[in-house]
Amino acid sequence: MALAPRLEFRQSQQLVMTPQLQQAIKLLQLSNLELSEYVAEQLEQNPFLERDETPADGPAERRGEKPAETGNASQSSGELDQSNVKEARDSLDVEYDDVDPNSSGSDAAYGDYKPNDWASASSGRSLDDQEFGATLKKEISLADHLTEQLHVATRDPMQLFIGAYIIDMIDEAGYLREDLPTVAERLGAELADVEETHKMITAFDPSGVGARDLKECLKLQLIDANRYDPSMQAFVENIELLAKGDLKGLMKATDADEEDVRDMIAEVRALTPKPGYAYGGGVVQAIAPDVFVTKSQDGGWKVELNSETLPRVLVNQRYYAEISSVNGADEKDKTFIAEQFASANWLAKSLHQRAQTILKVASEIVRQQDAFLAYGVKHLRPLNLKIVADAIEMHESTISRVTSNKYIATPRGLFELKYFFTASIASSSGGEAHSAEAVRHRIREMIEAETKDTVLSDDKIVEILSAEGVDIARRTVAKYRETLNIPSSVQRRRAMLQTAI
Repeated sequence: MALAPRLEFRQSQQLVMTPQLQQAIKLLQLSNLELSEYVAEQLEQNPFLERDETPADGPAERRGEKPAETGNASQSSGELDQSNVKEARDSLDVEYDDVDPNSSGSDAAYGDYKPNDWASASSGRSLDDQEFGATLKKEISLADHLTEQLHVATRDPMQLFIGAYIIDMIDEAGYLREDLPTVAERLGAELADVEETHKMITAFDPSGVGARDLKECLKLQLIDANRYDPSMQAFVENIELLAKGDLKGLMKATDADEEDVRDMIAEVRALTPKPGYAYGGGVVQAIAPDVFVTKSQDGGWKVELNSETLPRVLVNQRYYAEISSVNGADEKDKTFIAEQFASANWLAKSLHQRAQTILKVASEIVRQQDAFLAYGVKHLRPLNLKIVADAIEMHESTISRVTSNKYIATPRGLFELKYFFTASIASSSGGEAHSAEAVRHRIREMIEAETKDTVLSDDKIVEILSAEGVDIARRTVAKYRETLNIPSSVQRRRAMLQTAI
């Protein structure tokens, strides 16, 4: 084979991730709190950036300065600026995997500290020799601890939805301060579903969490320790006598002698009256919604950005003009000035595009889930990232970034945007898909209507659902039945026969 040089033309496409584009992507997935920290850092580093101190609803222009377009103006879901949306899509709609992990872009907003403990204090090394961040250690919060257990305990979308709300209502001591009928009314859910979800949460660690009062907290801990017998039940129900020091009253209430009552007192005093204090010792941060949804006069829904949480910056053009006109500056200084001014303008543009993109995505989610806002959790429609992405002509990765760590305040409560995405079951007739939650509810209804002579097997349930237009596999029915904690048809038939005997 002869070797010889030759010329070839090859055409290929590749996405070049500039530092500015990487910055725009990072801004999109940051929460408002993280965004404020990032902007504060940029204000310290960039001489052409200034914080806008004017009121959120006031004029943004000042002498010699250019207001940053941060999207603070409220817009309804039907009045979006399409030019701004296109600009946001063109700059932000990229694949997550295309981001260069070796980029030199700033990641300071993420606070990438390396946790450590206090054991090093006794190792002979002075704390002054360490990075300050090396001494920080993040504690898991009670809400995070309960949420992890919730996702292990169930995969039912309705229970996950209700459970997330109940966990948000549990205070730092571990008590649920809102009554269950109010929760059911707020979410538009059945009281039985809320009670069942609450019962599941009270079985989580730490023992006693989710109780509505001290008596219930002690009861849950005693049940967990297998010590809630009739005598102990009577003791807990009359716990106020212990506070009064009425030993004889406790003996009469529990029908026990003095020695047994003293043993019960010792057991109760060994319990934890505030189990939540074992977690989340840090400062509790209130969640500020990124988007507000309110009822409009025409019967629809009005979607607005929360302008109070959006950081606003100004680009000082006058200062740039002054130092750019200075004679005698070397090329290095000129390059620095040009780069900083371009960075300031890009940040202002990126903040505006981020706001417009969040508003666009939130508006589409509200349009898709308007039945939930009107009627409650049972009317959640099947929704995924692709549906929203196709509707607003963006990529699924963009929708994923927008819906993470972003919250929407609705008449039914405060929810994270990702909560509105639920699985779907195809229709056997080719019509509209069915919500997975609705299919689970239908399976539960059929099983609850069973008699000892009409116990339904999973195959029979598949047959009935297929006749109703739901295209579902037997293994899916079995999986949904298990998430509902419903035993198999053999176990149900055996239990009914034993009950009849």
